[in-house]
Amino acid sequence: MTMPPRLLLSALACAAVVALACGAPERDNGFDPYGRAATPPPQAQAQPAAYRPGDAPVLTPREAVHREPPAEGTALTIQTHAFRPERRDATDARIAQLRAAPGFAVDVFARDLGHARMLLAAPDGTVYLTRPEQQDVMMLRDTDGDGRADQQRVVASNLKGVHGLALRGDQLYLAGNQRVWRARRNADGTLGTPRLLVDDLPSGAQHPNRTIAFGPDGMLYLSIGSSCNACDETDPEHATMLRADADLRSREVFARGLRNTIGFDWHPATGELWGMDHGSDMRGDDLPPEELNRLTRGAHYGWPWAFGKQQPDYVTGPPPGGESLEAFAARTQPAVMTYTAHAAPIGMVFYDGDAFPADHRGDAFVVMRGSWNRFPAVGYELVRVDFDERGQPRGFETMVSGFLVEGGRAHFGRLAGITQAPDGSILFSDDTNGMVYRLHRPATTAAR
Repeated sequence: MTMPPRLLLSALACAAVVALACGAPERDNGFDPYGRAATPPPQAQAQPAAYRPGDAPVLTPREAVHREPPAEGTALTIQTHAFRPERRDATDARIAQLRAAPGFAVDVFARDLGHARMLLAAPDGTVYLTRPEQQDVMMLRDTDGDGRADQQRVVASNLKGVHGLALRGDQLYLAGNQRVWRARRNADGTLGTPRLLVDDLPSGAQHPNRTIAFGPDGMLYLSIGSSCNACDETDPEHATMLRADADLRSREVFARGLRNTIGFDWHPATGELWGMDHGSDMRGDDLPPEELNRLTRGAHYGWPWAFGKQQPDYVTGPPPGGESLEAFAARTQPAVMTYTAHAAPIGMVFYDGDAFPADHRGDAFVVMRGSWNRFPAVGYELVRVDFDERGQPRGFETMVSGFLVEGGRAHFGRLAGITQAPDGSILFSDDTNGMVYRLHRPATTAAR
């Protein structure tokens, strides 16, 4: 009987049999600003003659993290998939089938936007949108209050890899792969010429998309993803959250061990910084989970040697310096909550408006993009993180779903950016069909 294709990884040897479902993986952030091809899937390799399946005890990753670490001569078995649902157009018929949480509605705010990534709403209602593939920033405005943008124009261009957005007074900050620019906002929402502040952020590699935000302390925070799936980084600023002054003349590592925390924000009541981090690939469909972390200065969150709630990653192997995986994991900061593996959280924002039910105030909204490394696919939805009155998370709730169609074999939206508009609605983007959607409470519902 033929053995099902599986990926067999020993902690001490490199014997492998790789099994991948149809579909080539893409970078899990969905974009490389330099146009390089995504890393191809590993090719199936013949097993060494000295290795025969069944010769040694076999543990799955889930068994391994709940038992003793794999002993010498024990193979760690990983069954993993590479699967990418096919893209479909965002037709009116498909959009009409989107499912919003009870009492909410989802509509199109703007469309035909190209590579629509990060969003930021200014207090005057102007919405800024970065488009890395077009290397520009757009301004969207709803001037008649009907919930749709009737003004769309490019307000900054020739910004290589532009992605993250942050606002401080009348200054809009823009982050690319290794650069940060600053531009003055004019009264009509347009921008002055962006001025380069720094060009020496760590190189992009696997995770080139930078996100930025100003904290309650007036400092600029920059998320720098890892250069790889799971490795010992040589640049100490990779896989970190950086903290810098407003002119970026000095910066420091605020937190480490964060593979790719694209989405982060501060709780409006407690002032605590929270972020959603991506788990490593090629550990199976259900491991490691995505993490909701409370980010504190000086903490290490485990990657690449631990994940979740201080669980050692036996695929990565021990950290340098002779410390055991178990000892290292025990001194990392555990995730406060975890979410389905490979859902790929991207944008995140805390809600402090009055348009939603009172118990939603102080909750976080997160867009789940979905990854290539799971079958069946998950993500492709907007979720709410329910926080209690003490500012502590207690669960997730799906707010908008339905972007996966045809039994999960296709999609018409991979979500990216999110922002809260001044009217209290939530705007979120899809960069595959160039859309911005609006989650709101219909007038008849809100009046009840």
